[in-house]
Amino acid sequence: MRNAFKWIVITVGSVIGVVGIAVIAVFVLSQRHFDQSYDIQVASVPISQDSATLALGEHLVQIRGCTDCHGPDLAGKPFMEDPKIAMLYASNLTSGKGGVAPNYTDEDWVRSIRHGVRPDGKPLLFMPSQEFFFLSDEDLGAMISYIKTLPPVDRELPRSSVGPLGRVLFLTGKLPLVSAEMINHEAPRPEVPPPGVTVEYGRYLALGCVGCHGLDLAGGRVPGAPPDWPMAANLTPAGNLKNWTEAEFIQTMRTGVKPNGEMFNAAMPWQNVAAMTDLELRAVWKFLKSLPPVEKGS
Repeated sequence: MRNAFKWIVITVGSVIGVVGIAVIAVFVLSQRHFDQSYDIQVASVPISQDSATLALGEHLVQIRGCTDCHGPDLAGKPFMEDPKIAMLYASNLTSGKGGVAPNYTDEDWVRSIRHGVRPDGKPLLFMPSQEFFFLSDEDLGAMISYIKTLPPVDRELPRSSVGPLGRVLFLTGKLPLVSAEMINHEAPRPEVPPPGVTVEYGRYLALGCVGCHGLDLAGGRVPGAPPDWPMAANLTPAGNLKNWTEAEFIQTMRTGVKPNGEMFNAAMPWQNVAAMTDLELRAVWKFLKSLPPVEKGS
């Protein structure tokens, strides 16, 4: 009996030891990614305070989804508050108390938006710079120009942190927290198509959709989303869009109501897309129709 008890103690102790080692390993390995230092020299982009540039910047901040995470006033807000996964807070971009603007140079804005890297060289968490990397210098410069004119808002937010489950999901590729690792920072600037109702310009505009709908835009589970979130729709010709017309697509994006009368789920930020011009929406539609049919992602 005594020997049996001894072996039970040894077994339980071994299991606890293995679990403890695994927890430490997960923390150390994930923290190594979060503490990685990036030395990125950025090229300047045109910064201007003329009315046309500021209007373009405001438009881009809306349609590119900046207000989704940072709030309508861009003064930051909680993005995810689940201690097991992550406590993520989008930064206050204004010059108010708690805002990052007073400490940011123009180069810091470029580094953060285009490369996902903070002024101190550490990576930003859950900043979708893999989508913004492809922005033209003109568009990025207009966005920064507009952000620099924001009225100050006093809003101090907690520092973001990643919980144990979030670290596991990150290491297994299920929670894309560090966009700086997804970007070839040495790559030459990609060519940007001129505005027009073309597949190329539609692809450029639709880069903001890949975070939820996937690189192939076939939809499926949204990375890092709560379990009760709906799957992102399949935007390829294999999805429901094959039954829509261009006019129905534009009407749906403008109103949030699908052709069958069903309202978009609240997780879909259709209000951002609604701010697009007719030319932009027609270009996106042309691009989506050109995609190869792909069965819904998982």
